[in-house]
Amino acid sequence: MSSHIICPQAILSDKDYQLIDDFCGQHSGVEHLAMIADFLQREFLLPLILDPQIVDGFASDSSNLPATADALCRPKSENQAAVILRTAMAAGIPITLSAGRSNLTGSATAQGGIVVSTGKLASLPVAVDVDQKIVCTPVGIVLEELRNSVLAQSNGRLYYPVDPTSRNDAWVGGTLSCNASGFTPGEVGATRPWVQALDFLLPSGMKISAARGQYVSENGRFILRAKNREIIWPVPTYRRPAIKNASGPFSSPDGRMDLIDLIVGSEGLFGLITACTLKLAPRPSDYLELFFSLPGENQALKFHQYLGRLLGGNFSALNAFEYFGVNCRRFMDHEKQLFYGDNPVALYLQIPLKGKSPEEAAGTWFERLLAADCGINPEGVLLLDSEPKRRVFMEARHSMPANALEVVQQQGTYTIMTDAVVPPENFARFLSDVHGLLKSEGIDYLSFGHFGDCHLHFTLLPDREKLARATELYDLFIIRATELGGVYSGEHGTGKRKRKDFLKLYGQSAIEQLKRCKAAIDPDFLVNRGNVFVL
Repeated sequence: MSSHIICPQAILSDKDYQLIDDFCGQHSGVEHLAMIADFLQREFLLPLILDPQIVDGFASDSSNLPATADALCRPKSENQAAVILRTAMAAGIPITLSAGRSNLTGSATAQGGIVVSTGKLASLPVAVDVDQKIVCTPVGIVLEELRNSVLAQSNGRLYYPVDPTSRNDAWVGGTLSCNASGFTPGEVGATRPWVQALDFLLPSGMKISAARGQYVSENGRFILRAKNREIIWPVPTYRRPAIKNASGPFSSPDGRMDLIDLIVGSEGLFGLITACTLKLAPRPSDYLELFFSLPGENQALKFHQYLGRLLGGNFSALNAFEYFGVNCRRFMDHEKQLFYGDNPVALYLQIPLKGKSPEEAAGTWFERLLAADCGINPEGVLLLDSEPKRRVFMEARHSMPANALEVVQQQGTYTIMTDAVVPPENFARFLSDVHGLLKSEGIDYLSFGHFGDCHLHFTLLPDREKLARATELYDLFIIRATELGGVYSGEHGTGKRKRKDFLKLYGQSAIEQLKRCKAAIDPDFLVNRGNVFVL
């Protein structure tokens, strides 16, 4: 039976909590960091690094936003993590939680204070329970390491389906923080529905262990109860578009939500996840991988509608449905090996085989492709049925952002990329509007992404003269996506870079709700300050 009353655990002794509070009460603020570092080493054998040459290397993430930090802590255990959280809270020092730093939105970009890197929170082993189809894992490991460990421990029978492009760089904790998603279309491609349980540290250094279904808010709130003290913890209730969505913390208009749903995707606003239990899925015996090009985007959209009807609207039946759109050929290595003739756009399908041989499935899907009446030439349908062919495709896919980046670096500017998702019924209209604006302004760009989710990345490549206008166009695209029932972020989160996008989508009332939610457990707004909203 679920409850809205949560009793956090004290994982330090009462004496240790009091020791930290007493010391930091006399030595608060970043100006006392040297004394705090000495205290932490002496009392808890916990190093707090103050050397700027080391600290600066952990202050920024892949967003390239300006970063600054005063200290670095790399806890090796849950207890040490609780110590540094409690210390920062008691001393009034901002703290930034940092995982693999592969995110693009600045959620791990420090704005002063202490950076807490979770890289050493990996002492627990990855443990797969084949019968229960779950894996227990620490957060301080690379996602692909977890995925490979699941395959090895289950003898290839189970896998963890969440498959973001950054899986070789992103850490498990980071994927939980932003509700990462990847190739697989639909809700099953995102992190949140696969999370079965979490170990979680509040900013106070107290611990919550929660299994899905154990804690569910009631009347829009949880109650935290410890030592005859109750804290009312209100949950957000603003309405979220029911599509692929990584735009800020989870919310529920009826005031009922699972605690796990609140924590996953909250970008560290509410504390630090230290371990988790993830559900696993049976691994298909094999996959059919097809790449084929088309005469234009209208034909690609027609195929999207055709495939939707064929699958009964369930694009999650595919492992991947990827689009290589306008101008992708210009920035893609190996493009002549992949595209047929002069076709400018292409699609990639990865189809799990369940009970069919690859040969039988290939025959069925070739017939389906030709029946789509979308200009697919049978000579241009590529079956990626060997490692060399798959390698060529993956190299081509990953070459586009790198080649685009080289262009803007030569121009002395930077790329501007959308992450917007819109409902299927408005997908064609959104694409037409964005293409029209970009072409009318003469700004170079390419578009690619997750076709099954109506989730394309428009990557703008402005020269110096058009950089300001390109930024204005990005804002117009977000407004248009919002008008069409969409969201500004399908997979990259909000962080510090997209805070104004959150405001455009949800409004100031949603920000006030998040502030009340955070203030209940972090009254001084110290943990991951600046993510999602500005104080």
